[in-house]
Amino acid sequence: MYDLILKNCQIVNENIIFESDIAIKNDRIELISSDITSESKQTVDIEGRYVIPGLIDDQVHFREPGLTHKGDIASESRAGLAGGVTSYFEMPNVNPTTTTNENLTKKFELASTRSLSNYSFHLGGSNNNIEEIKKVDINQAAALKVFMGASTGEMLVDSLDALDDIFNYSPLIVVTHCEDPQRVKDREQLFLEKYGNDLCAEHHHLIRDVESCYLSSSLAVDLAKKYDSDLHVFHLTTEKELDLFVAGDVDGKKITSEVCVHHMHFNESYYSELGNQIKCNPSIKEESDRLALIKALHDKKIDIIATDHAPHTWDEKMQAYPDAPAGLPLVQHGLQILMDFYNQDILSLETIVEKTSHNVAKRFQIKERGYIREGYYADLAILDVNKPYQVSNENILYKCGWSPFAGKTFNSSIYMTIINGYVAFEGGRVKEELPFGKQIEFDR
Repeated sequence: MYDLILKNCQIVNENIIFESDIAIKNDRIELISSDITSESKQTVDIEGRYVIPGLIDDQVHFREPGLTHKGDIASESRAGLAGGVTSYFEMPNVNPTTTTNENLTKKFELASTRSLSNYSFHLGGSNNNIEEIKKVDINQAAALKVFMGASTGEMLVDSLDALDDIFNYSPLIVVTHCEDPQRVKDREQLFLEKYGNDLCAEHHHLIRDVESCYLSSSLAVDLAKKYDSDLHVFHLTTEKELDLFVAGDVDGKKITSEVCVHHMHFNESYYSELGNQIKCNPSIKEESDRLALIKALHDKKIDIIATDHAPHTWDEKMQAYPDAPAGLPLVQHGLQILMDFYNQDILSLETIVEKTSHNVAKRFQIKERGYIREGYYADLAILDVNKPYQVSNENILYKCGWSPFAGKTFNSSIYMTIINGYVAFEGGRVKEELPFGKQIEFDR
């Protein structure tokens, strides 16, 4: 007997769409076949809705430990389930920072009794933790996160000697945030002198400009080529940076890249309306950059789509521009942003699945997730492409309680999210009693 049978699915998987049923037993997909008639504890008629692999978001900030007034592992993983995100990699810039293997292990212990979705964590690089990096368990940590800009204290890696060591010796994929810290510092001073108290979010993309990103991204790519490193550059924002990357399938490359949903959706014209709500690093750039990023997805220069979910409280974001922190909450609404691109005939469902699930699993060598396959974990998102969804204060699940999309109506809804075989989200609500997610395993 099966635990759950999903009838009349339109499965989107491995670049095809086909009609089938799915039978789930325990936490796994047991059978994919047309017209499954076996006994099951529960049967759900999906009525022809699209079923895709649960999203794997390789770039989120859930703020635990130390910054839990903004968000925490429980609250943000719950919000992610409402957005079809069943697995995530979380960032090291918490308090204390995840720059030691001891702190990395403590985060896994935290998540084991807090996370409602599947989890892994990035070890963080610093100017002086190369010995910790060399000792990391490659089957525990997702990757090595290196902030080559846009961070402070020990998380900013601005020593060329340290970067040489990291790219030379890291046993993990190096994942980078690329903005040149000296150029950003110089431009901040230049704009402060020019605008004084009138400095505002509309200047953000001019301060953290195209050249700031390119200088740093090109350095990362040069170092990766020098040491034959595995490099994945997070959140590209500029057309110019695309020249650094080659087109092709993700599993044929050692240097890869990604784009985030907000850089695909917004351009500089939104600063006047949303201000600090969309202040983020790297910054949202111009329309020509946004269009180039989307084209690069089709050209296979950009391999992965993520959110860089980064919540802050409303009061923090409403400070004067220089004091407002960078980042915005996105993990609940990222898939709906992408579904709007589908409805506009800009992205196919097959491309969305490839960039949010398949390629993440391939790039980071994730074991038995990221695909709809017999024997794989039953992590699924089911889409209602014809049911609009309006974002409101009442249905925002982020601990910070706000979204730059408040009041917006998306063209599609998330009908259901299944994680490890368990229906976690249905009827617009995350279930109250949920089992904890599982630690993501790697096949390295």
